[in-house]
Amino acid sequence: METVKTIGDNLIKDSYITGQLLVAMPAMQDERFAKTVIYMCAHNEEGAMGLVLNQQLHSLSFEELMGQLNINGINKGDGVPIHFGGPVDAGRGFVLHTSDYCQDATLEVEDGLALTATVDILKAIAKGDGPEKSILALGYAGWGPGQLDLELKANGWLQVFGDKELIFDTELDKKWEVAIGRLGVDPLMLSNNIGHA
Repeated sequence: METVKTIGDNLIKDSYITGQLLVAMPAMQDERFAKTVIYMCAHNEEGAMGLVLNQQLHSLSFEELMGQLNINGINKGDGVPIHFGGPVDAGRGFVLHTSDYCQDATLEVEDGLALTATVDILKAIAKGDGPEKSILALGYAGWGPGQLDLELKANGWLQVFGDKELIFDTELDKKWEVAIGRLGVDPLMLSNNIGHA
């Protein structure tokens, strides 16, 4: 039976956390995930997959990406940021978006959010026909069976309800603090010594 606990105004499930946000604790040892906020696209007995929401890639523009994919006719894509989605499969693109855009390859995640990993959504964004809100990321964060569960039990991550405002509208450099604030926690009060009293 799944148990539910309340933290602040957020209901957090104790088992699988698809559709939730993972927020790195201050003592995160892996520098790639320091102060990250990750949207969990999938979490089950086979493992977990998520996208980092608050790290932008500055080495590649949307226009350059479209050029690499031989997609012409960009007129609405200028200024579309590209995010570091995570260290796994870093050359593969994923778009986390509102579910007003849907195609056969779109995965409905939760609460009006979806994930699409095809070139068609990039073409739609470039033409101005894409979803209302979206985040384009290269790569993803991945965990094998039980790996994320162990990291959660070791207090490496906090779980936060992922609303659209926090996911799409909050400035990148403020997402981590805002996400922790949703739990009613002051980031300065979090211990840097995970597992120590």
